[in-house]
Amino acid sequence: MKIISFGDIHEDTHNLAKIKTALENADLIILSGDLTNYGGKNKAQIVVEDVKRYNKNMLAQYGNMDKADVDTYLTHEGINLHGNGYLFGDVGIFGCGCSSPTPFHTPSEISEADIEKYLVNGYKKVKDAKWKIMVCHTPPKDTSTDIIRSGVHVGSSVVRDFIAQYKPHVCITGHIHESRNKDMIGETVILNAGMFKDGWYIEVIIDKNSISAALKSFA
Repeated sequence: MKIISFGDIHEDTHNLAKIKTALENADLIILSGDLTNYGGKNKAQIVVEDVKRYNKNMLAQYGNMDKADVDTYLTHEGINLHGNGYLFGDVGIFGCGCSSPTPFHTPSEISEADIEKYLVNGYKKVKDAKWKIMVCHTPPKDTSTDIIRSGVHVGSSVVRDFIAQYKPHVCITGHIHESRNKDMIGETVILNAGMFKDGWYIEVIIDKNSISAALKSFA
């Protein structure tokens, strides 16, 4: 199974053409959050439809920069990862959108307790899968994926603790644009591709005996 994932799109989809082959050859596309820039359903729908021109097999969740009706829209489309989990044979994918509280009071921020609740709800649906992929818009704290320009770590302690306890094989995250990077918590690979317009995405490849995850550049 091949998965292509990216987030922090913020309505800018012009780079999709640059990964046309990767998108068309993937078994699944995952949009990890922030489809819009303070936008609602109509803006999110444009992004989703743009991606579907290349591949209709998709899961997505809203981020902190998306209004609440984006969550409702994705649920109506049957592709919502937020607080949810999906099984694809041996592969289980679950997620949590929004973000932990920020100083900027963006449209969709939730408490640390709610992040844990949504992650647990999604995990329960995939707990028996051989390979588990966690998609959390908020990165885990104290990793190379949650550092703002001042050098401060602003990720979620709850997300970090969840990874340490439940040990998903891969965590796809985002939110902190300037913190594109790859890290590890135990055996879990953590990946933040940064803003999609900056030229990066995530590729996950799973077969019967292994799972690998990497940052890919198309810039």
